[in-house]
Amino acid sequence: MTISLYLFGGGQMIEAIIRASLKNKAIKKADTFITDISEQRVKYLKERYGVNAETSINDFLKDSAIVLLGIRPQDDWSGLIKTIAERNPSTQVISIIAGVTIDQLQKAAGKELAITRIIPNTLTDTGFGYSGATLSRKSDKIIIDPFLSSFGKVDYIPEEQIDIYTGYGVAGPNYVYNFFIALTNAGVLGGLSRKQANAVALENLQGAAKMLEITGKHPYELLDINNSAGGVGIAAQHELDASDFAAGVQNAVLAAIQRTTDLGKDD
Repeated sequence: MTISLYLFGGGQMIEAIIRASLKNKAIKKADTFITDISEQRVKYLKERYGVNAETSINDFLKDSAIVLLGIRPQDDWSGLIKTIAERNPSTQVISIIAGVTIDQLQKAAGKELAITRIIPNTLTDTGFGYSGATLSRKSDKIIIDPFLSSFGKVDYIPEEQIDIYTGYGVAGPNYVYNFFIALTNAGVLGGLSRKQANAVALENLQGAAKMLEITGKHPYELLDINNSAGGVGIAAQHELDASDFAAGVQNAVLAAIQRTTDLGKDD
């Protein structure tokens, strides 16, 4: 079953959602409309994906089953939610605006709407990654879940966990990419070609993640398997333990969580 979808904003995250949702047949081109202030972006999205797109608000808004707010927290989200409340108060509103709460949106709307706040994952093309979603009292999970699930897994969480989810889960690939770069640079430093180092690191990342999944073992248990007495693995482990590697990752996550919280206070 497909739904009619109206999207405010046409940035990279919205494009990724559209691409995955079209691929997984959760939406149809003809039933998807995008409003973005950039004429260049509108032209690109129309040509690339065959969806409807304009720089102004279209009457398509009145009949859309889902309206997605994909704008920045510094944009006029309060004005847009008022417009939605006036033109289509029965629609399912999904907000991906960082730092803006459901309560803030409800107050700006001037009436109670069905608002679901989500933090979308950035791995939409892979089928991996969790989006964190918080439902309001009037949200209809039956309507929104097929759409949200079309661009990854969904974890329905209390809203107080949204900022944590953003800094930890949604920013999660950033930490992995940085680890990958550090690991491949180490391989090159040790004497491998960049091509060799990239291939080995990618294989190890995928394989190690699969081992965690299929064995259900704690990482410490798997480390014990690799770290034999006086061996290569335990020598590497000693250096990692002596470094600020773990603290660096943890501090990065906490900084990302704090930045998400700050965005909501900037309005």
